[in-house]
Amino acid sequence: MGVAAGPIRVVVAKPGLDGHDRGAKVIARALRDAGMEVIYTGLHQTPEQIVATAIQEDADAIGLSILSGAHNTLFSAVIELLKERDAADIKVFGGGIIPEEDIPELKSKGVAAIFTPGATTTAIVDWVKANVRQPAASGG
Repeated sequence: MGVAAGPIRVVVAKPGLDGHDRGAKVIARALRDAGMEVIYTGLHQTPEQIVATAIQEDADAIGLSILSGAHNTLFSAVIELLKERDAADIKVFGGGIIPEEDIPELKSKGVAAIFTPGATTTAIVDWVKANVRQPAASGG
């Protein structure tokens, strides 16, 4: 698949029953202000809804925000559904209240990056710019 034209497209989603969305909205705004197209799904999204939105919107990445403690289950479900829908090229990154000891397992399952409390919006924007939709290296 070739490199898509236009701005990076990111779905920002709040999976599960977590009702706190201030952080997700701050990230969505920071990504938008950095020139990306952002699709914010709102609260209480199922992994199926998130993946369907990402595919429908031709997203380059999915940013998941979770504070409820269900990150292992919900992040893994999104990754598996992307694989099932032949959309594993959509990068998944996440943030929220995620214990340091859970991060290696999430990354081993395919989560590209985890941002914990205290991560700056600049760090997140810079990571997305550097890691999402990279052009193929020329010459080999």
